[in-house]
Amino acid sequence: MPASELSAEDIAARLSAAGLTTRMEQHRHHTSIEAEVPDDFTADSWREVLDAVARADRFGLSASNVDGRVLWAAVRKAVPATGDVRGPGHQR
Repeated sequence: MPASELSAEDIAARLSAAGLTTRMEQHRHHTSIEAEVPDDFTADSWREVLDAVARADRFGLSASNVDGRVLWAAVRKAVPATGDVRGPGHQR
């Protein structure tokens, strides 16, 4: 299993351990992890989840009247080992 996938699964497990229900989704270049955060989330729990998402390549918190608060994190997938790191049509 690639290190990036292990990292994403570890983040999701840590968020679950803090009491959040997580969703993971695979994308072409990254794996996303999302979890809805209840209004009564404690300060200690926030410290746990922030420590977890700090291991991601990007993370943030979206808040809206419709969806509530959604904590998200993204872990980049491994870069190809070949010289084709700029994508099709941009090869050397």
